[in-house]
Amino acid sequence: MFPSISLAQEIGLAVLLVAALVWFVGLGHKLWDSRFHHPEPAAVEGLPVIPGQRGAAAHPMETVELTEAEQQAFAEVIRTLPLR
Repeated sequence: MFPSISLAQEIGLAVLLVAALVWFVGLGHKLWDSRFHHPEPAAVEGLPVIPGQRGAAAHPMETVELTEAEQQAFAEVIRTLPLR
């Protein structure tokens, strides 16, 4: 093939070119499939990233009763937060 390089180098170059061609064809197939393949809606469903919040009837261990002073302090903190 090339008179200035050895046979081992020619074989290495051929293997490298074949590997690059296989990679390029595989990448093309992957991009082509992702462009036109739309997954089924059932396949997308899974665990939500943020779980849904519970209603007012939550578990009693998840609620905290505040005293009147704590409620007033919390209301004051909320009032001091800057509104955008």
